[in-house]
Amino acid sequence: MKIEDIQNDIIDEFSMFDNWEDRYQYMIDLGKSLPLIDERYKTEDNIIKGCQSKVWVHAEMEDDKVVFTADSDAIITKGIIAILIRVFSNQHPKDILDADTEFIDQIGLKEHLSPTRANGLVSMVKQLKMYAIAYQTQLS
Repeated sequence: MKIEDIQNDIIDEFSMFDNWEDRYQYMIDLGKSLPLIDERYKTEDNIIKGCQSKVWVHAEMEDDKVVFTADSDAIITKGIIAILIRVFSNQHPKDILDADTEFIDQIGLKEHLSPTRANGLVSMVKQLKMYAIAYQTQLS
């Protein structure tokens, strides 16, 4: 599935909820379904800098696509990284790099997060794109 299609699915899913309390609950549920990072990757090197909570992300290449796994010690943050991984995992590095993140604004996520969580969201996106840069370089 293309990144844009996944983003549109997420926009549609979030539009089904009338209030942010329900959207937060949905994010928490998404976090519970997150493909968990192997414990051996829960290292300092895999922690995303700039997040208030601890967020670990691991990436590897499978069939020329980047596959992400992650975990967080906070339930909302875990939901946020679950959304991002849903969008970017199993995608070609170039597609990750070319993708915009407009869907985040369209679902109203950034405006409903505390400033520190919003900064963490930006850091998560940057880190996922940094992995894509590294893998794109390897493919070139």
